[in-house]
Amino acid sequence: MVRKRTLGQGLEVSALGLGCMGLSQSFPPIPPKEHGIALIRDAVERGVTFFDTAQVYGPFTNEELVGEALEPVRDQVMIATKFGFELSTGTSTGADSRPETIRSSVDDSLRRLRTDRIDLLYQHRVDPNVPMEDVAGTVKELIEAGKVRHFGLSEAGVQNIRRAHAVQPVTALQSEYSLWWREPEDAIVPTLEELGIGFVPFSPLGKGFLTGAIDTQTEFESGDFRNTVPRFTDPNARQANLAFVELLQRIAKRKRATPAQVALAWLLARKPWIVPIPGTTKLHRLEENLAAVELELDQDDLREIEDARPEAVGARYSEANQRMIDR
Repeated sequence: MVRKRTLGQGLEVSALGLGCMGLSQSFPPIPPKEHGIALIRDAVERGVTFFDTAQVYGPFTNEELVGEALEPVRDQVMIATKFGFELSTGTSTGADSRPETIRSSVDDSLRRLRTDRIDLLYQHRVDPNVPMEDVAGTVKELIEAGKVRHFGLSEAGVQNIRRAHAVQPVTALQSEYSLWWREPEDAIVPTLEELGIGFVPFSPLGKGFLTGAIDTQTEFESGDFRNTVPRFTDPNARQANLAFVELLQRIAKRKRATPAQVALAWLLARKPWIVPIPGTTKLHRLEENLAAVELELDQDDLREIEDARPEAVGARYSEANQRMIDR
């Protein structure tokens, strides 16, 4: 079974969660629904208790998938989902965290997830048009009503983390963090440590790049999210960023592990309240990722990573997506 970790407010989860987005979108080929359900249940059998979805994944289809997969084991797991987009037409038309939208979003999520409570509810992106105090206050009311257990933020900056936390204690921040995106270490990680908030890194394997399975010649299918990401579309960036892969391969060979396992073990070694959520559609990758929880990097390994510290080349998002990130 997978070891446990504790996020903020005493929320205990498996040390690795499962990011479920790729079972419905962004990284084709998308597997059949029954395959996704089977994978999620395989994860439960192996000790994963933390599953991440969102309204906008699909939209809606990912929540339905996760809800159906976890319904038989609902009391054994923690489900995280997100609100924060205007989705009345079935496609996102921008940020929307108005209180009435949050309330209706939660009711819709509960129905799709086949449950009476959401264990961790994130604001998916900060809405510049709605004061954070109103957002946190609305979630506080939903917690008091028993529909939500814990409050989280995604890609929020320090100021908004503090504003939210002052109204309703924040359990976790979900943002991108990996060996090739270390910006959170500057201000975010110290703030989370000060306030007792857990950190849930998404894309902990650099959207697949840190596994070593992608090189300068790799082409992605039409509809693959990475076709919009400068870090992948610029061949010079890909070539330069292979320095990360070579570093991980070097350590992996010595530890009799894989580059992905070293990348995840490095994140787990950063802080005891960090819980990465790598996604996959393949059972053997799920098992590979889970084995990282038992991989111990010693001080020499960690020092080698710091001493090498390659410089990442290329933006991590397109300009349109970058504009939605709170700073």
